[in-house]
Amino acid sequence: MAEELTLVTGFPAFTAKRLVRELATRGDRVALLAQPKFADAARDFLAALRAEGLNPAVDVLVGDVLNLDMGLSGKEMKRLAREVRRVHHIASIYFMGVTEGLVERVNVDGARNVLDLAADLPNLERLVLWSTAFVAGDRTGVILEEDLEAGQRFRNTYERTKFEAERMFRARMKDVPISVVRPSVIVGDSRTGEIDRLDGPYQLIRTFLSFPVDLHLPLPGEGYFPLNLVPADFVVRAADVIARSPSAVGKTFHLTDPNPLPARRVFEIVADVAHRKRPRGAIPSRVYPLLFRVPFLGDFLLPQRHFIECFDRLMIFNSMNTLSALADTGVGCPPFPSYAGTLIRFAWARFEEADKAAPRREKAPDEDPYF
Repeated sequence: MAEELTLVTGFPAFTAKRLVRELATRGDRVALLAQPKFADAARDFLAALRAEGLNPAVDVLVGDVLNLDMGLSGKEMKRLAREVRRVHHIASIYFMGVTEGLVERVNVDGARNVLDLAADLPNLERLVLWSTAFVAGDRTGVILEEDLEAGQRFRNTYERTKFEAERMFRARMKDVPISVVRPSVIVGDSRTGEIDRLDGPYQLIRTFLSFPVDLHLPLPGEGYFPLNLVPADFVVRAADVIARSPSAVGKTFHLTDPNPLPARRVFEIVADVAHRKRPRGAIPSRVYPLLFRVPFLGDFLLPQRHFIECFDRLMIFNSMNTLSALADTGVGCPPFPSYAGTLIRFAWARFEEADKAAPRREKAPDEDPYF
């Protein structure tokens, strides 16, 4: 039997790159799917791994989850049929402001294409769907990993389409060995702070760091409820463990912080690390829908909208499946205070680099914002 192979979609998403690095460090063989426009970047990424002293057994497959058989040749498909044991489907759109039609095509139709392909792989041991804890939509209270359809409403197209993808995968769990992982808000590596996009919580961090040191800033909402942040290295390592665990077949896993801090406490820690005044007061959550409608200001706030909407919502993500799967593996979610300083130092350095650089190039019309 051919040596086993792991197929990873979603390059150049940060989680896809970190997963490939994790697998390559262990010496696993990987097939990395990249759209044609990202093919050279994928090869550069592998060259960078080699420059670090790794010898990645990684092949770049040029294709697209939107195409039948991901646009791969017959020869490539035969090889996948012989060798693939695990598939990590990461490719998706999470950006706010993208047309609903494109989000639907990538997050639902793309997931369907990967599911159909995986169902035809005779040696498949696991198909991992990378979803999100926010398929819970506007639910509050305790949310179980087994929960999916609970009458929730969705705050955006991303939540809805990831929900639809999960529902589709659940319907096939009897005949395809599927595991679903649901990260919450992913932040940088807990050891290095590294992250690729400084959006979501990072823009609020930037606001704190940019204002005068003696100014108390208000929070968007009271911030009394848990703010569930997870570092990227934990998410990747946990998903890898789950993909290899025979007992994880047919289950869903919240990759969340089992002991999240209240949002206000998170930003008090940010302020302390950055030697700024702690936040004081709150902008009422009912005001934000109005701010999103203000010209220019609404565009500025759009990338942070989903994160801001998490501030005043009591969502408690039960993670018993995850804790059980990770028991005795050495993999666990570190507490936010243990890596907050690393996170903030990396982010501040990146913010300074961005401020010194030339103005960001506008996205060309033919650049689809998905991985």
